[in-house]
Amino acid sequence: MAQSIQSHRKDEHVFLAEKYFQAAASAGFDQVRLLHNPLPELAVADVSVRPSLFGWRWPFFINAMTGGSAQTQALNAQLAAVAAACDLAIASGSQSVAIREPALAGSFTVLREHAPSAFILGNLGADADAAALHRAVAMLDADAIELHLNAVQELVMPEGDRDFHWLANLQRLVAESPVPVVVKEVGFGMTREALARLRQAGVHVVDLGGRGGTNFVTIENARRPDRDYAYLADFGQTTVESLLEAQGCGMAVIATGGVRTPLDVLKALRLGAGAVGISGLILHWLIQDGQAATIARLSAWQAQLPALMAAVGAQDLAALRHVPVVLSPALEAYARQRNLALP
Repeated sequence: MAQSIQSHRKDEHVFLAEKYFQAAASAGFDQVRLLHNPLPELAVADVSVRPSLFGWRWPFFINAMTGGSAQTQALNAQLAAVAAACDLAIASGSQSVAIREPALAGSFTVLREHAPSAFILGNLGADADAAALHRAVAMLDADAIELHLNAVQELVMPEGDRDFHWLANLQRLVAESPVPVVVKEVGFGMTREALARLRQAGVHVVDLGGRGGTNFVTIENARRPDRDYAYLADFGQTTVESLLEAQGCGMAVIATGGVRTPLDVLKALRLGAGAVGISGLILHWLIQDGQAATIARLSAWQAQLPALMAAVGAQDLAALRHVPVVLSPALEAYARQRNLALP
């Protein structure tokens, strides 16, 4: 049977995400300084990095990437094996293609097959109906589900949607979902105003999905004959700007976008994230170096994060929120112009 446009697009996304991967991200973490404490008075063994979100063991996880084709089924199997080996939560790529084409469900169910005990998040678009949500959760025996916001991606996508009436539908889905819902941007960030509207709609957990990591303008524009949307490549709020927007938002916050080091994780947690999602970097490791090397690198992060916490004198994530931080003049100006509380 011929591969559908939607399924082929999943393979294109993986190819283009790796082609345009940037080792040095532009998510704003370089504009945040954690001040060194020469007297931390703390041992690494006494540090807890356990987040309050979902009862996870670690405050970072493998965020949404792929699924929907034979190639991505193999990648999902490896990603799930990595999650299982490192005791990390993992999110699926969008399952919408498998809702339309049930024969592709195996490219997603491999997540549960290879990570039977992992916390798995399903994934659908914000326009999904309740029936699709229930099918997506059942497909993965999912513990939670991400509902993604991707208006800019859809605009640049040659075959993308053009109707973005999402808020009322999100409110219905949050109320009807059998599992917790995470409303997630895909890489263009969020504003204080949008966060307030999501909270009013009953949303309890948001993934800010900031600019600076995988760039869906660049990816979708590469699929356009005239490459005519290149000027939107730096559109949106960075991950760090989005974290500033989220100060005091009253919801649990996940920070995703351009995370490259354990220090980036530490900075995101200091700025208010309850957990940190990593996607493009892990995909890059997996494609370039394989499953064993990816497990080894994530295991190293798990060893380094408590060490970094001890170095700044933070025994747990609550204490980390009080570590002194200095923002660059550009970030400070952003916060001032937006009338945002400084962290």
